Amino acid sequence: MRCQRTLPLPPTKCTAEEVELDNQAARLYGSEYHGLMGHLEAEHLLSLTGGEGSYLVRRSPMSDGFYTLSLRFNKRTKHYKLFHKPGVGHYLREQDKRFDSVYDMVADGLINFHMQLHASPIIQQINQQTKNCYQQSPYMTLNGRKLRALSNELGKTNAAAAAAAAAAAATGAAKDEAAPKDVDVPLTPAQPSASQPPAVAVDPMPLIYEKLHLFKVHTFKGLNWCEFCANFLWGFTAQGVKCEACGFVAHTKCSELVPPKCVPDLKRIRGVFGTDLATMVQLDPRHQIPFVVRRCVEEVEARGMLQEGIYRVSGFADEIEALKLALDREGEKTDMSEAAYGNVNVIAGTLKLYLRLLPVPLITFQAYPSFMTAGRNTKQAEQLKLMSEAVRSLPPAHYSCLQYMLEHLKR
Repeated sequence: MRCQRTLPLPPTKCTAEEVELDNQAARLYGSEYHGLMGHLEAEHLLSLTGGEGSYLVRRSPMSDGFYTLSLRFNKRTKHYKLFHKPGVGHYLREQDKRFDSVYDMVADGLINFHMQLHASPIIQQINQQTKNCYQQSPYMTLNGRKLRALSNELGKTNAAAAAAAAAAAATGAAKDEAAPKDVDVPLTPAQPSASQPPAVAVDPMPLIYEKLHLFKVHTFKGLNWCEFCANFLWGFTAQGVKCEACGFVAHTKCSELVPPKCVPDLKRIRGVFGTDLATMVQLDPRHQIPFVVRRCVEEVEARGMLQEGIYRVSGFADEIEALKLALDREGEKTDMSEAAYGNVNVIAGTLKLYLRLLPVPLITFQAYPSFMTAGRNTKQAEQLKLMSEAVRSLPPAHYSCLQYMLEHLKR
């Protein structure tokens, strides 16, 4: 921060007094544009008439479809190809920041030059960081206790699920022993053998908290520091990135090292429909199923099990939209009783709408090919093995929700 405050005076435009402007240059650059000019002439002009930070825009004799920005810094003149897209702004390269004006671009560039010249140890330290630095980061200092609590909560939930599954398996085994011996052999064996693949585990979710951050480039107002390296976010625009779910602030370089430990803030969630499953699950770690899915399934099972065409017959679109808005607004407190929504097909339709609007499908894009490969296999043993591997490749939130939905559809 102190280094940025020692920056020289803001950049000054080296204006042209009399130059014949083409229409495009006049619209984009005005008096900053100096027409056709070589780099030697530009260097001479800036060294005579401009000080540190002075700049001009010109068209190089060798240019083809672009203009050139000439900038004076540290007693040297630098030259850059300059591009502009309507509605996007000025930029030097496709992967670089966009600016509303060349003045803003030069001001931001001068800060970067100044930091590289006077704060190179800090920049080198940022570039040499590893993921291990996260444990000593300011973010972990503030949120470490919350993350440990979430992990413990998930551990308790998983243990309870494993115990329930073990009890159900024991009950099923007892029924199988008491059943007549001439019944058909089930497709999925109760006990795996040497030639048969083992059944899918109850839950592959590790007993740690994991969720990817949703980083977006952000322009910060005032003074801000990186929550990973604790260094200042220098610049005037697009100084770094910010997580849309939890508000984590970091340099773009530092964000690449941040592990998936996002703790979503409910105030930042714009609605439950269209929000990814991982975020919805972590809002309430006591349950591994989003409350929308859980509430809809409970209502359908309470009063729709004998309904003909459930999930096939559509509910009224207006009522589905009304329930969607209510869930977005009121959350788990939404009244979904028979008195509020007498047609159970509205509940089923809302559940289908929620699954359709997921940004990442229940069976993720990455796992879908594995499921298709398993489904096409005609050998039962290989099919079970491939399907087990495909299921295990799902993220924990998707795995739990898929398991919950399949059990519901089976009932």
